[in-house]
Amino acid sequence: MDINLQNKKIELIQWLSTLNDQSLIDKLMKLRTKERTDWWNEISTTEKNSIKKGIQDADNGKLTSHSDVKQIYEKWL
Repeated sequence: MDINLQNKKIELIQWLSTLNDQSLIDKLMKLRTKERTDWWNEISTTEKNSIKKGIQDADNGKLTSHSDVKQIYEKWL
């Protein structure tokens, strides 16, 4: 593991051990919970269906090359 990352973790642990701000601790706990949550469970059904359709299209070879897309949308880029 990167020594710099290890040092940052130790610094955070030391800081957390002295922290007395309950609202900040609550925010950190929410962040921790959110980081462990699967993003798939956080998106809408419409978004899930769109992703599934995109995967199905790709599996069936219904793809448009990057260069074709650039050419189509060039005037807006």
